[in-house]
Amino acid sequence: MFERMRDTLAALHETEGVGWETINTIMAKDGLKDAALRRPAEWREMGLSARRAEAIAASLDSRRMEQRRARWDKTGLSVVTEMDPDYPDLLRHIYRPPWVLYYIGRLELLARPQIAVVGTRQATIYGKRAAEDLSAAFSRAGLAVTSGMAKGIDAAAHAGALRGSGGTVAVLGSPADVVYPPENRLLYRRIAEEGVIVSITPPDVPIHPGMFPMRNRVIAGLSLGVVVVEAASRSGALLTANEAIKENRDVFAVPGPISSPRSRGALELLRDGAAAQVLEAEDVIKHYRRYLGGVRIPEMPSYSEPELTEQEARIFRLLADGPASAEELCHRSGLTFGLLHAVLISLQIKQRIHQQPGSVYIAL
Repeated sequence: MFERMRDTLAALHETEGVGWETINTIMAKDGLKDAALRRPAEWREMGLSARRAEAIAASLDSRRMEQRRARWDKTGLSVVTEMDPDYPDLLRHIYRPPWVLYYIGRLELLARPQIAVVGTRQATIYGKRAAEDLSAAFSRAGLAVTSGMAKGIDAAAHAGALRGSGGTVAVLGSPADVVYPPENRLLYRRIAEEGVIVSITPPDVPIHPGMFPMRNRVIAGLSLGVVVVEAASRSGALLTANEAIKENRDVFAVPGPISSPRSRGALELLRDGAAAQVLEAEDVIKHYRRYLGGVRIPEMPSYSEPELTEQEARIFRLLADGPASAEELCHRSGLTFGLLHAVLISLQIKQRIHQQPGSVYIAL
């Protein structure tokens, strides 16, 4: 009986036009029992529209149910519903918790204490280094690191977490069996093997912008706190922080240069008293010592630029804030073009920067 009811809940979640409120109405009326036997007229007696009643009856057809299970098996997807004891407890207590989670990987990681690490896709070298080192320290302490597997800060957070034993949780806006963004394919495969990939989006649903706000809610809902590492004033990372605030979760921010637009959002959180400052991993870990058995956290290694001349360090710092052309670097650095050319060649030899088409340079 329980298996049939949870399968019905998953089927309702995948039914077009059936949202959270409709499912809540059905659940409140104990409507999962014998749901497959109900005709559209019986669903309408629960207060559903004719269109929804027809869609639900079709979705619960035995053939459709079998096709759905075959689809999950083919892609390696598993499902945990709000009815299941394995459903994450913290997520269960947010406003309108998702009825269904699709996942690939180690479900047990969702039961671990989690800390979210989020930030901009257009991250600087400083931001990526901070996110990776902090996440590695959190994971070594036993915290699972949760993020959205986007480019930039998210990817760095997952990579750092995989260096420790705490593991990592990737919450996607796309279906869990779809690699998004495509350039994170190798990271996706590694998380699928060593961590867990989670989504509330049913299989075969096309990607659209509306998926990502709910992804941010799930990231915040799964986590004890959210660490923002580089975020513009208007960004998905700040939306995740705001969701954390709504759910009475902790918010932390890593300070960055006041001149960098990528640090503006984090600095605003600190200025407004909405976030606690993070200078090292211990600034976060101390809040969750009771979950971790008193493990001491190694200090985060400091960011440095070894073996660079004064002119090389100046150019590298400019590129660490984003790609730039030779002409832009000449104007911003004050170096003559001849000296700049020599410095750029030296930095490429030292494998600190890379030249892209159009004489645009990026820091490595």
